[in-house]
Amino acid sequence: MIIGTGIDVVNLDRFASIIERNPALIERVFVPAERGKTLRSLAARFAAKEAIAKALRAPSGMVWQHCWIENTDDGAPFVVTTGTVADRAASLGINRWHLTITHDDPVAIASVVAEHLTLEEQEILLQIDAEGAHQLISVEPAVEGESR
Repeated sequence: MIIGTGIDVVNLDRFASIIERNPALIERVFVPAERGKTLRSLAARFAAKEAIAKALRAPSGMVWQHCWIENTDDGAPFVVTTGTVADRAASLGINRWHLTITHDDPVAIASVVAEHLTLEEQEILLQIDAEGAHQLISVEPAVEGESR
């Protein structure tokens, strides 16, 4: 079941200007593994974080560094969460993220779908798409014996 969706567009020139005026923003928003990326890649990752916030219905107190984007060996992006973002996702029952990002002058775009899969659906997914396992998030059932 789809729990939330989010999309965001970042103008690359505007993003570069903002970073130039306020370089500390990079440390405030991005985790160390993201900081060495190109400006275009950072803009795309920022768009992804914004899209994630929208899918979570923009919780107050969300810490930007509690979600980041990693890539599979073949380059596909995926969402990693911890802390405030993981807590909000768990409270909504989200246990799978779908993410696509792109950047081409003059913009970077990210789209995210937050999903809940039952335990049975997770098992089926792992049987047919073991490589997609990185998209699954461990979420404890709300009540013992029931899945979220």
